[in-house]
Amino acid sequence: MAYEELLENNGLTSAVLSGGTLAVHSPIDGAEVARVKTHTPEQAREIIAAGVAAFAAWRTVPAPRRGEFVRLLGNELRVQKEALASLVSMECGKILQEGLGEVQEMIDICDFAVGLSRQLYGLTMPSERPGHTMRELWQPMGVCGVISAFNFPVAVWSWNAALAMVCGNSVIWKPSEKTPLTALAVQNIFEKVATGFAEAPVGLSQILIGDSQIGAAMVASEDVPIISATGSTGMGRSVGRVVAARFGRCILELGGNNAMIVTPSADLQMALRAIVFSAVGTAGQRCTSLRRIIVHDSVYDELLTGLRKAYEGLAIGNPLDPAVLVGPLIDADSFERMQQALVTAVEQGGIVSGGQRVLAEQYPDGYYVQPALIEMPGQSDIVKTETFAPIVYAMKYSSFEDAVALQNDVPQGLSSCVFSGSIKETEHFLSPRGSDCGIANVNIGPSGAEIGGAFGGEKETGGGRESGSDAWKAYMRRQTVTVNYSDELPLAQGINFEV
Repeated sequence: MAYEELLENNGLTSAVLSGGTLAVHSPIDGAEVARVKTHTPEQAREIIAAGVAAFAAWRTVPAPRRGEFVRLLGNELRVQKEALASLVSMECGKILQEGLGEVQEMIDICDFAVGLSRQLYGLTMPSERPGHTMRELWQPMGVCGVISAFNFPVAVWSWNAALAMVCGNSVIWKPSEKTPLTALAVQNIFEKVATGFAEAPVGLSQILIGDSQIGAAMVASEDVPIISATGSTGMGRSVGRVVAARFGRCILELGGNNAMIVTPSADLQMALRAIVFSAVGTAGQRCTSLRRIIVHDSVYDELLTGLRKAYEGLAIGNPLDPAVLVGPLIDADSFERMQQALVTAVEQGGIVSGGQRVLAEQYPDGYYVQPALIEMPGQSDIVKTETFAPIVYAMKYSSFEDAVALQNDVPQGLSSCVFSGSIKETEHFLSPRGSDCGIANVNIGPSGAEIGGAFGGEKETGGGRESGSDAWKAYMRRQTVTVNYSDELPLAQGINFEV
């Protein structure tokens, strides 16, 4: 399918795709597919003001009605699933199956949010004072700013937007400069639903396109009480400082350096399948990508022999081809960072298999690579550094306690997993002595979370939570209420204060 047809299928007209200063390239072949207009600082202020006005109206709409709006949004995403998924693959390079999965995540979070709209539960509690009741309510906060990364160009917005909107907030989305077209396509879908929904105010969800300076304007604005930012740890440190200085709220989803522990009792074929998907899915450009395998020395050789064979058979190529399993890296900079990591790993004692560029003659401006497997003598500095590419480091262990310690001995704390048939080992892994990550899996890989559970991690991963469970509370403010229905005015703690 030609790029022009993909763009047309998503309602992206020539007026949107031309006349701007932001050049958009497809990682498939490096072709320029659009020049998108960016926003000025003054326009950013206008967008924020419109978001504030939209919040003032939206917060008065009953929560179940807000849920109805999100239900309709989910239905429209179902209609547009194939078209939007193809655009995701074209713009960020992930294979079509992963693009379809990403749009399905959007649909799933809408379904979750619809039910949530009738379950924004508070509490009632007994008062120590006669004739009094106490309650705890949850109230909407205002504008929710969303900063998303290129690797999940649409799902991250939906995790935040669906929950923020049912909670009564408006949304402003600053997508990655590398993937603005998918954001504009989603905005088209949103506007179609909003146009037919009487209570949806103008500005309920808006797009803010530009570089880091435009994002910084939103981050610094006191009119945006919530900032949900997905990206590098460095970006998160910058955003976190600014938002904390103005006493705003941050939801940070940052770096990952995710490990798999493979024990002697593991099903090695199952572990092998999980390793391959988790390590090479999205060409290793997921925050939950598998970066480290920590393998018991008794099964190490067998597992790595199978892994090398599996890697040799991987179909690498155009992500829109249904037979392909590994698409391109996002750009040349990503390729160069990967190559430097390989050099550093060798300097630190690593033995590298793979990692070379492929298909360069067919795609001279596309950066396709053979996924790299690096055997390391220990957990050196390069192993502790997240490289956003299909690199997996393999290390041996002898005692399970050592394996868990090795897994936890990195700055990041997003996702983790263990493959084992021993309940003692798996329960150890899930205990306070086990994984220190926000996600801990047993007999599945670290990548591919469902929307029902809260998503996020600890340490340099930022500590934020998005998506399911009670992550909705991050988009609301807690309010404790005391009501006196008596004719007296007793004070708490039995204080006597006569006037």
